[in-house]
Amino acid sequence: MNTPPASNPVTGVLWMIVTGLLFVGVTAVVKVLGTRVPAPEAAFLRYALGLVFLIPMLRPLMNARLTKRQYRIFTLRGVAHTAGVSLWFFAMARIPIADVTAMNYLSPVYVTLGAALFLGETLALRRILAVVAALVGALIILRPGFREIGMGHYGMLIAAVFFAVSYLTAKRMADETGAAVTVAMLSITVAIGLAPLAYMNWVTPTGWEVFLLFIVAALATAGHYTMTLALAAAPVTVTQPVGFLQLVWAVLLGALVFDEGLDVWVIVGGMVIVGAISFMTWREAVLKRRLRTPVAPATKL
Repeated sequence: MNTPPASNPVTGVLWMIVTGLLFVGVTAVVKVLGTRVPAPEAAFLRYALGLVFLIPMLRPLMNARLTKRQYRIFTLRGVAHTAGVSLWFFAMARIPIADVTAMNYLSPVYVTLGAALFLGETLALRRILAVVAALVGALIILRPGFREIGMGHYGMLIAAVFFAVSYLTAKRMADETGAAVTVAMLSITVAIGLAPLAYMNWVTPTGWEVFLLFIVAALATAGHYTMTLALAAAPVTVTQPVGFLQLVWAVLLGALVFDEGLDVWVIVGGMVIVGAISFMTWREAVLKRRLRTPVAPATKL
């Protein structure tokens, strides 16, 4: 019988803190980039420049014998992620960092709904309550009728849906092809998908803008790597709540660096979403432990 790897919660927490800081760094650099470069082009350059980080993944990618079905699923994920990334860049340049970060937490909620609708998973009462609470949190952030809702907010709402589709397909393909192939195929398909969108409204970037987008690619790649280290070191129930510190970093960054002020309702709405996801994650972990625990007589054998 295979022995499960030892859990190291402290290491997992530390790596997740680093992950949150790296991803907030991504949002900060994109904010500095501004709106001169169109969103699809900025996203394309981020992925095109990031292809250099795929060099270590070339061997497993070349050795992978992908079926037509797997290519179709990777293509679906590439299309969904292409749309999500374009909308994220669009939103990031137009609304406060805290708003983007808080609304991005809706993706796990959409994943839950998608898993029930398309993967046949049971939508238990706990999941329904968590989804409702998260949507209430989104309404608190947006406050329709009480604040101006910009195109960036709508962009983030839709982007979270596309990211959820990307996650659902990634979850299936990572089990079949491994993490390296899944990550490599994402970068390749998204770069290809964004190329025509970037070409249609191309604005020649300056050297400074290219440098900023390379930094975005480096920070995002490092963030995905450290997140993998965190998940390998400790259970999701330990690392995921720590990941929500990203909202704290985002609020501080927006207030102290970009003079965006502190919107209490964004923080409240974000915490409602965080609480809903944390509850759902905790309950799923508790149920999994119960399923793995042998019945009383079996423990005595």
